[in-house]
Amino acid sequence: MKYCEILKTNINVTNMPDTLAYIEGHIDELRGSYICVCNVHTTVMSYENEHYRTVQNSAAMALPDGAPLSKYSQKAGFGDAKRVTGPDLMSELFRISGQKGYRHFFYGSTQQTLDEMRTALQKDYPEIVIAGMYAPPFRPLTGKEDQDVITRINNAKPDFVWVGLGAPKQEEWMYDHRGKLNAVSVGVGAGFDYIAGHIKRAPRIMQILCMEWLYRLLQDPRRLWKRYVVTNTKFIWYILRERLTK
Repeated sequence: MKYCEILKTNINVTNMPDTLAYIEGHIDELRGSYICVCNVHTTVMSYENEHYRTVQNSAAMALPDGAPLSKYSQKAGFGDAKRVTGPDLMSELFRISGQKGYRHFFYGSTQQTLDEMRTALQKDYPEIVIAGMYAPPFRPLTGKEDQDVITRINNAKPDFVWVGLGAPKQEEWMYDHRGKLNAVSVGVGAGFDYIAGHIKRAPRIMQILCMEWLYRLLQDPRRLWKRYVVTNTKFIWYILRERLTK
């Protein structure tokens, strides 16, 4: 797939139909690899941290979850660039799972959140096959524990492993487990909390106007203010600085 380099991170130039078509057409080739769902926060982290940039650029796909990324691509000459959000990608793949026979494994969050997710998923997508769920402890796993998780996931035979650890942990986890899982891993950040009903999606008009970040900030200002205010400012400054030095 085409990509646009944004602050040294290769962001795919795509849209939802093309993304779904690519995944469906290459599902077996994608097994063992991973998909990053990128936003301004992860792009700035990638710009500032060379290892994390390697993690991002080693992904099979780096999708533009954040509206500023797709807007940047459009201004860079990719007029067909659109936003592909993690929650929307999950919803679309869940919707066609019965028809395609896809199996899903969920890794991350807490057991309570996973239980609430299971209830919501079975209600909204009656044909979905939940191959397994695992809430890891809030500490690094031992080597044996990690191997047990790999075995558990592979024995469940999923097509997708949805990873909800938050950035940068989920991308680091997927990078460390590349080639070890017989499925494609997708890092979806707060996607688990959306499904469980802990976080509400912004109204459609705010999504269109690139204001979803503000809706998230208003729901959890104490935790997110630094991410959105500081990181967004950095993103603008880094973009301007790169343009001025070219």
